[in-house]
Amino acid sequence: MTSFLIGAQLFSMRDRTQTPEDLLATLKALKAVGYNSVQLSGQGAMPDEQIAGMLKETGMIAPATHISMDMFENHLDETIRRHKLWGSEYPGLGAMPDKYRSAEGYKAFAREISLIAKKLKDNGLQFIYHNHAFEFAQYDGVTGYQILLDNASEDVQFEMDTYWVQAGGGDPVEWIEKLKGRMDVVHFKDMTGCNENRPLMVPGGTGNMNWKRIFEACEKIGVKYAFIEQDNAVETDSLACMTQAIKSMSALGGRF
Repeated sequence: MTSFLIGAQLFSMRDRTQTPEDLLATLKALKAVGYNSVQLSGQGAMPDEQIAGMLKETGMIAPATHISMDMFENHLDETIRRHKLWGSEYPGLGAMPDKYRSAEGYKAFAREISLIAKKLKDNGLQFIYHNHAFEFAQYDGVTGYQILLDNASEDVQFEMDTYWVQAGGGDPVEWIEKLKGRMDVVHFKDMTGCNENRPLMVPGGTGNMNWKRIFEACEKIGVKYAFIEQDNAVETDSLACMTQAIKSMSALGGRF
């Protein structure tokens, strides 16, 4: 069984989290099928205290989030207060804004998030950055992701997404190992085949990712939390997808 804890990324269930009633019902449903942790992301607007109450009521923990760049840049004090209220140590950014997507842009973005990460660390929180496939475009033979890794301070951690690394042409295991010391939180997202030349997302543990090697690499570098995400789960039945994922990943040795 893994030493790191596997949970559910709530963005996968954004169709079921837009009202307080739905969010509470979803947390209860996830708890009932075996999840004990979630990453807060994509839920509807509601008071921070209400979300904190739901976590307490259901016995769920929320170690990490995804929030907007605007919250990091312009509302950092509120962001810090909110995350401490939720017990969320890892405030996360889900994607780099388009304006930074050039070789020099990556360097500028690395400098900006380094400043944000330092302020968060001074308040007991850890900034994490979540990748997509676009970071694996190359600039003079170097990927954007490598530029970020090389130029961001040690205060910045990375929340590597297995699916998007593979979709971008990278090896998830190689990148997990490369991020040793810089990644406490990882995203588990699975892939199988293609539809009209686009890779398909499927429930975690049911695709063609080499989960045995991925689990081993995460153990090796000391990952603490993994969150299962399936962006397209809302197109079918998001709860069914997340239920299938916990069954499949439990069978592979995942700890929930």
